[in-house]
Amino acid sequence: MDIKFENDSVEKCFEDFNLLKKKTGADMARTIKKRFDQLKAAASFSIYLSTGLGKPHSLVGDFKGHYGISISENIRLIIRPRAKGLDPNSLKQCYTVIIKGVIDYHGQKYNWLIP
Repeated sequence: MDIKFENDSVEKCFEDFNLLKKKTGADMARTIKKRFDQLKAAASFSIYLSTGLGKPHSLVGDFKGHYGISISENIRLIIRPRAKGLDPNSLKQCYTVIIKGVIDYHGQKYNWLIP
């Protein structure tokens, strides 16, 4: 699958593992990299969803149209499939996702680790 980034700052973190470790810590950086590699290896977003890796789930509210992928208990990788819709047929034809960042959105505030 083709991976794009919400902005240059997010792209920089995903391209530089040392920067990713600095921002998130070594253990979390390894898990983020693993999820990134799993996404990249899937032929389409639908196939990635079918694996269940990282418990991907669609989001609501401020993140409607995005998916959360578990990094830890509270931390999620936020991605947006580049598709016509979020229905199963559209997701089968989705070959690109956009990484928005890594966030703890539990509780009352959003805490972006990688904005």
